[in-house]
Order: sequence, then structure tokens, then C-alpha cells
Amino acid sequence: MTNLGDLVVRKSYGGDVTFRVERIEREQAIIKGTEFRLLADAPLSDLVKVSQNDPGEKTQRVRIKATESLQKLQKDRLELTERNQSALGRDWYPNGEPSFFEVPGKVLHLDGDERYLQKSLSLYEKLRVPAHGYFVSESAMAGALYRLLPSIQPDVVVLTGHDGVLKNRPTSDLYNLSSYKNSKHFIEAIQTARQYERNFDALTIVAGACQSHFEALLQAGANFASSPARVLIHALDPVYIAAKASLTPIRETINITEVLKSTISGTQGVGGIETRGSYRIGLPKLMDLSALKVVPSM
Repeated sequence: MTNLGDLVVRKSYGGDVTFRVERIEREQAIIKGTEFRLLADAPLSDLVKVSQNDPGEKTQRVRIKATESLQKLQKDRLELTERNQSALGRDWYPNGEPSFFEVPGKVLHLDGDERYLQKSLSLYEKLRVPAHGYFVSESAMAGALYRLLPSIQPDVVVLTGHDGVLKNRPTSDLYNLSSYKNSKHFIEAIQTARQYERNFDALTIVAGACQSHFEALLQAGANFASSPARVLIHALDPVYIAAKASLTPIRETINITEVLKSTISGTQGVGGIETRGSYRIGLPKLMDLSALKVVPSM
């Protein structure tokens, strides 16, 4: 018997993707991908329970790739610090401690899935990327951005959640927005962000989810988007790109070939345009004011 919270696969799809049961309505279950940004429904008779420790070959491969991508980000983070040390020279490293401070680009992340949002915020924290995250339905993202952008003033905006090519779509034309569940909402949000900041290097926009209308998202003003081949994307792919934008120095462009190949979904899942980074360093190192002894001058 299938219960809420169970991990399952679909027999009709050959057990290719692992899901968690979110809701049961009569003989139908609403299921959500554990690794992919996929929300679907399925007959209970089509579901087979799987173990957390044995989720299936495809899910295991994706988890390995996700671990490799995270390790690559952490390695790049360490190398960035080492590059700063080399560029500044010995004078700014008394006693082996850096005398500069870092200012990574600030991220505003809107997510139509609360569980994926929490995973994303956890990854930003690991990478020491300043991020503000909000659980917002895709249809409400444009309005949320209109309110949030002036107060948060981010360098990077992430707009993600759930999307997909509709089964019973009114047209089989993949160029038509009506063939997609939420691409039109992502486009409205991108347009709102571009009304706030037109410069593609002053505000980097990462947008889309599984099977999103890649071309339309770029045309609306996104720097990076999903999904060129209309494939499922990994839950953390938008986070990976946003982190690279945040941690690439302002004087450099993001290495687009490297960042796309290093995502879990690869170039079939995400694509984009050449974009400048938003990471800066400052001098000298910020002091601990509670320990600073100052003689008042007034």
C-alpha cells in the first residue's frame, strides 16, 4: 500500500525517476521528484515503493553527479581565495592571515517548491554565498519581484520551481507558450526584473525548471535558462549557476562552457549567454569593533 511520504517509481516509465508521494486523491497520487524538479500525478496502481538506500540506477547516477558538482564548486571557492592571495602579494597576508574581505554577489532566489528551496539555501550557506530565499508560486513571482528587488538589491536572481510540456496541450508546437505549464509565468517574472535592471551584467537572471521554454526565457531577458532539449533538470542546477555568478570576479566573465558542463543536467538541461561575475574583494580586512579601542574625538 502506498502512503504519504513514500519513495516510489512509476512502472509505466520503467522506474526511471524516484519520487516522493506528496498527496493522495482517491486512486491518484501527486508525486514529486527527489532529484529532479518534476511534479506529476500517477495512478496508485502504477507506483512501486523503493528504498532510500536503493533508489534506482538513474537516481544513483544523478546523486553521484550532484556530489561531483558540489565538490567542484567547493574546489573553485578555495582556488578563488588562493588567487586573491597570489594577486595581492605577501603584504596583505601578515601572519599568514588574509587582510582583505570578500563580497560575493548577493542572490535572490524565488522557488515554487518549498522543499527544493530549503535544499538550495543549504547549498548557498555551504558555499558562503549570501542568499535570500522565498517560497513563491510561479504565477506570483512577477509580483513578488516587484516588491523584493528594490529592498534586497540582488546581483543574481533565481526564478525556478516546476514546469513541463503539457500532455494535453492545445498545440504540439514546442515554440508555443501554451504548450508549457509555467514558462509564461517565468517570462513575466524575468520581464519584471529587466524593468528594474536592464544591464545583463548588473543583474544576472537564472530562470526555468524542467522542460521550460528555453528560447523564450532568454528572449525575455534571462542570462541562463532551462531547458534547451526539454529534459528534466536537477533540483540544484539553478543554484550551481547562481553560485558561479556570485563567486566569479567582477572583472571576469563566467566561464560559460565550464559552468554548463559542470551542472548535473549538462548542456541539454541548461544554457545561457556570456555574463560578467559579481564577486569583489575589499581592503583592508574588516575589524572587530567590539575589540577596537578608540579615543573619542568629540
